[in-house]
Amino acid sequence: MAVVLNRHVVLLTFAFTRFCSAGNIVANREHQTGDIPAIAKYFGTKTRYEEINPYLLNDILFVNKTSLQLQQECTPVHISAVIRHGTRYPTAKNVKMMKDIYKIATKTKHRGLGLVDDISHWDMWYNDTMDGQLVKKGRDDHINLAFRLATAYPSLFTEDSFRDCRMKFITSSKHRCVDSTLSFIEGLVMKYWKMQDWRKDVHCQLEVNDDLMRFFDKCERFVVDVEENKTALQQVDLFKTKPEMQGVLGKVASLLDIAASDITADLVEAAFYMCSYDFSIRNLNSPWCQLFDQEDAKVIEYANDLKQYWKRGYGHEINSKSSCTLFHDLFRRLDKAVEESERSGMVSEPAAFQIGHAETLLPLLSLMGFFKDETPLTADNFAQQGERVFRTGHIVPYASNLVFILHRCEGSHRLQLLLNEKPLPFPHMDDPAPEYQHVKNLYSNLLEGCDFKKECKLPSANGTVNPIIHEL
Repeated sequence: MAVVLNRHVVLLTFAFTRFCSAGNIVANREHQTGDIPAIAKYFGTKTRYEEINPYLLNDILFVNKTSLQLQQECTPVHISAVIRHGTRYPTAKNVKMMKDIYKIATKTKHRGLGLVDDISHWDMWYNDTMDGQLVKKGRDDHINLAFRLATAYPSLFTEDSFRDCRMKFITSSKHRCVDSTLSFIEGLVMKYWKMQDWRKDVHCQLEVNDDLMRFFDKCERFVVDVEENKTALQQVDLFKTKPEMQGVLGKVASLLDIAASDITADLVEAAFYMCSYDFSIRNLNSPWCQLFDQEDAKVIEYANDLKQYWKRGYGHEINSKSSCTLFHDLFRRLDKAVEESERSGMVSEPAAFQIGHAETLLPLLSLMGFFKDETPLTADNFAQQGERVFRTGHIVPYASNLVFILHRCEGSHRLQLLLNEKPLPFPHMDDPAPEYQHVKNLYSNLLEGCDFKKECKLPSANGTVNPIIHEL
């Protein structure tokens, strides 16, 4: 169900949470310049945005306008973006696992082992109340992203459009997404436009819509067939028993001076999380990072990618089909913009921003045919997948964004696609901004079909659920 919130109330809430979150105060104090862990680019969905756009480390507001320019003489008339929330704290589930590995690693302190002593002196600062909340770095992710997009396409980001409520903001109900949306708005209002009086005369609305941004929760077939199906991720479970993962477990156990029987793949993954969160939230090269070299990190990254592949990507068809509603919503908005542009030259809604999750973006990208390897990812082909295109750290880091820019050109409208602010060619198309009608032709089967209700309806016979067999 969509919930509409008054912007004034939401922004008051934003102001309160911005300054009163104890966890964020700690993160603010300790966020400092540090060394980048050698394994930082293997953090999967917990990768910071700067790892895939390293030029931002020198200038967080830099925009490569040259790479965004089209060969044709065109004018941008509409922008739609699907954006992941910014950097966040670990969820309560992850915190529990992190506490477990911390307890195991520090059960005997000061044993003269350098790394063990370093970990023993490390402060376990994560707690259950954090539970996936946005951190200051996450707010900055969206503030700066908004500024960069506005800088790249200034004609679509006008103060008048915002004041007239012609810019649309849609978010998942999760607090990290709502806070990311508010931060994105702050990036426009306070940083880009430098508006001073907007609170008293802007009365637009922010829409919370889980049907669009958390469609996976609404898709019964996905929930039963994948989310609650113990066999759906059998490739992930199987990989944990393979020599590659077992080798990492043995090495970590040795470094921590504990018995191999005391550690599991999940606990090793939690230690890996400790490194990634310390870096993304506090910018610290944590002693936990020293447990892993790059070869270890590649194995754990593959385990995480394997999970996302089978749960959100190409592993099961329903993963991508669950995003049909969002796919159709995007193209309805683009269709409307084309129609208005052709009729009057004016587009009533120049910009729309939809903030969700990695789990929002991955099914949509899979539905549209992006990052599909010729060979499926399985527990047995780690060695053959070193050059795979399905790498979540490259696709959906924190604040990842899929941006559709509609251009009015001579004789036609063209659609430019960006992923994480870099041009993303449509499958089987060489033109970086093909004619809009050609894009619609490419996706004609999905536009004419891909019915969410039909795809997500659970098949049944005689009132009982049919067994579903998963095959590679």
